[in-house]
Amino acid sequence: RSEIFQRYSEGSFDPNCCFSLYYGEHMESLDLVSGTGEEARTWITGLKYLMAGISDEDSLAKRQRTRDQWLKQTFTEADKNGDGSLSISEVLHLLHKLNVNLPRQKVKQMFKEADTDDNQGTLGFEEFCSFYKMMSTRRDLYLLMLTYSNHKDHLDTDDLTRFLENEQKMTKVTKDHCLEIINKFEPCSENQQQAVLGIDGFTNYMRSPAGDIFNPEHYSVNQDMTQPLSNYFIASSHNTYLMGDQLMSQSRVDMYAWVLQAGCRCVEVDCWDGQDGEPIVHHGYTLTSKILFKDVIETINKYAFAKNDYPVILSIENHCSVPQQKKMAQYLVEVLGDKLDVSNVGAEESGRLPSPESLRGKILVKGKKLPPNIDENAEEGDVSDEDSADEMEDDCKLMNGDWKTSANRKQVENLAKRKLDNLMKESKIRDREDPDSFTIAALPPSGKSTDKTDGSKGRGDEGTDTADEAPSSTKRTGRSFIGSFSKRKKKSSKLKKTSSFEDTDTDQESTSSASRAQPHHSRKKTMKLSRALSDLVKYTCSVGLDDVEAQAACSWQVSSLSETKAHQLMQQKAASFIQFNQRQLSRIYPSSYRVDSSNFNPQPFWNSGCQLVALNYQSEGRVLQLNRAKFYSNGNCGYVLKPACMCAGAFNPNLEDPLPGRMRKQLVLKIISGQQLPKPKDSMLGDRGEIIDPFVEVEIIGLPVDCCKEQTRVVDDNGFNPMWEETLVFSVHMPELTLVRFLVWDHDPIGQDFIGQRTIAFNSMMPGYRHVYLEGMEEASIFVHVAVNDVTGKARAAGGIKGLFNRNPKQASLDSHAVVHHGRKHPFGAHLLRRTASAPTRGQPKPKKGFPEIAIDTKDYSSEGASEERESEDRDKASAATSHQFTPPQHRNGESLASCQAKGPWDRPDTNGAFHQEEGKVQN
Repeated sequence: RSEIFQRYSEGSFDPNCCFSLYYGEHMESLDLVSGTGEEARTWITGLKYLMAGISDEDSLAKRQRTRDQWLKQTFTEADKNGDGSLSISEVLHLLHKLNVNLPRQKVKQMFKEADTDDNQGTLGFEEFCSFYKMMSTRRDLYLLMLTYSNHKDHLDTDDLTRFLENEQKMTKVTKDHCLEIINKFEPCSENQQQAVLGIDGFTNYMRSPAGDIFNPEHYSVNQDMTQPLSNYFIASSHNTYLMGDQLMSQSRVDMYAWVLQAGCRCVEVDCWDGQDGEPIVHHGYTLTSKILFKDVIETINKYAFAKNDYPVILSIENHCSVPQQKKMAQYLVEVLGDKLDVSNVGAEESGRLPSPESLRGKILVKGKKLPPNIDENAEEGDVSDEDSADEMEDDCKLMNGDWKTSANRKQVENLAKRKLDNLMKESKIRDREDPDSFTIAALPPSGKSTDKTDGSKGRGDEGTDTADEAPSSTKRTGRSFIGSFSKRKKKSSKLKKTSSFEDTDTDQESTSSASRAQPHHSRKKTMKLSRALSDLVKYTCSVGLDDVEAQAACSWQVSSLSETKAHQLMQQKAASFIQFNQRQLSRIYPSSYRVDSSNFNPQPFWNSGCQLVALNYQSEGRVLQLNRAKFYSNGNCGYVLKPACMCAGAFNPNLEDPLPGRMRKQLVLKIISGQQLPKPKDSMLGDRGEIIDPFVEVEIIGLPVDCCKEQTRVVDDNGFNPMWEETLVFSVHMPELTLVRFLVWDHDPIGQDFIGQRTIAFNSMMPGYRHVYLEGMEEASIFVHVAVNDVTGKARAAGGIKGLFNRNPKQASLDSHAVVHHGRKHPFGAHLLRRTASAPTRGQPKPKKGFPEIAIDTKDYSSEGASEERESEDRDKASAATSHQFTPPQHRNGESLASCQAKGPWDRPDTNGAFHQEEGKVQN
């Protein structure tokens, strides 16, 4: 039942008449009650057929339907008086909304040409479509077509074959294939009869999925799925049941349905004793709402394999008494049935893990397991309770009295306030993203000294707790509810080198107890585990991690680490951590300080081979965009194969040259143009705001040595069809781990506003001329050229090409009248009123590659909540002055990449970026 229906008591509605529709990124529900059960079934059946029809559409039909819907919606919204037609004033207002900067006379001329019904002075919908077609004719595509057609206004089959083979890198292109393209995309019947592709057909083809940057083969599983589970990155969720923050949000079974259908293959279930002997699921020691364990398992059973049948890992965080553990085991067996994997695996075995292929359709239980030395007839036994996968629960277990006692509202509110106050005091967080590490840089509080470790200074000190001790009213005999967090933070922030990466509460407790007047109960080391529940754990046995180098080599074990503990391992024992992850699974979960359900950057943990990087799926933003890009590369099945060097042998991701002797990849991206870029979502004046001044940023995310950013110049007053035609060049050591992120920004003298993004795995990019559609936007895209070369030695790119269009250097638009005025400055007041102002930018040190050491991630440095992960604030290159022109990257001879000439746009490798031969070679 949905949350809405749960608010009503049993019997309020006939269950046969009720159904809910879930939609959107946040799983909102539309809850409906029909008059009869038969009517409800009719609606449900019809909706299922409708959805099946949409899902069965080919990609071209989907694109065309989306475009038609967008045109209809745009026309309706522009029709202010609702008379079914658009006047010239309504069209002018619409063009401003669409970020089109055309002279009024030009608009009137096109309006008159489109107004074919006896010049009524208005445009109906069909006339509006004609007007829009005239306005949106692509100059870049037209010139590209002229180049390959020997300056004819169409492409014949020979021209099209040459274009597909030379530019799009297709092989064995036949005449029949070209005829199929013409018949499918060419709207003019005369051109179809003559077997030629005109500009409209060529535009349709290039805007179709055939011209998308994403490799269509990667929409389905394309990797070897027969290797051990430890050789894969596995899409994982943290506290799956939560809709919002970690302290007071709603728990819903719908979240399991949502994340499983989104490709997640490892979900978390926090189990606690409930009333009437029924185990419940919620976040312990908080005010999050409670749901029944049975309902969760039923939902998982229903949706685990709705989208794909690769195995699902059920991460059980068990806090229940033995009787309720038996109830949990009963539900798991009864509800999951044959889906539950109960392979006959002995705990002492240490062979290879099974493969995703061999476990298709199976659900694995991850949890504690009784040691083999316990009597096999015993119904329960003691197991370690020191490796919880939740720092907050670890801290709360130190409260006096029964550690299973629920927290009250006052305690939770004090906890939240204390944590947030401490973070603000210690960090004075700058509202910006660190361009290198994806972390929030921290500054010591003014007027207070900061604790140091061994008198050293640096980033390792940034997380040090400087808050005062808890007020006397909150202190207790023994460990206080709030105080434990303060002491944990003080300890973890110092990044001490320890041999144990388990929970350090025991050390903290022994240290603090000496200063207390009265002794307190030490943390319980063990818990009771039911034999029935233990027997369901086979390949995924939860264990603590004492020492990554000394840990026994048992493939069946899974160790859970907080992000801060895992980061310590990456910094201190990177190569050993890689080898540890070669033989068994590790799970990384967010720090307890992320009470707002923010997410950490997963890339460093992927670089270290960690399989289960658990994220808060309810917190949309940069991190989930990276996660989606990662797993979309293999059909979004939830499993992505690690690079071979991470599955066997020695490897250190932190080295400057992590793979000596291996060829690097050189990515040459030519950013050509943009199409229908909207105004920022947080624009103060909405559609009435000024026309945007866009620029494109490309970010490489992978190994530390590969991480970097480049950006184009700004185009003034044109979001409809801006023209950049600039070349950006990147060097990549390990493309299998690399993500490429395209971002579009609106430039302001006082900051930048985020417009949209698309993130793609490096190996999922197609070569040639491609469109990059911004995620979540129907028509907005950027047009690019992609080339990848093998590089040896210390090669350095010799620059890009001015381009195939041979346009005036000042011409930054595809329309001859829309010339960019680089020297013009907008009135400051107009910019201020145009949209919500970004924070003023400050000077930023020269970027360096890689992830610097951090003490603790105190914030969702990648959350999109405030103007897309705050990447919009403090961008020095864009806002050091009010000028709207950027200086492109410089060559050795001082020429910009954009100004370097090549022999021709079709000569290889010049269009892909030339090289200095004395420094390196290009391998074609």
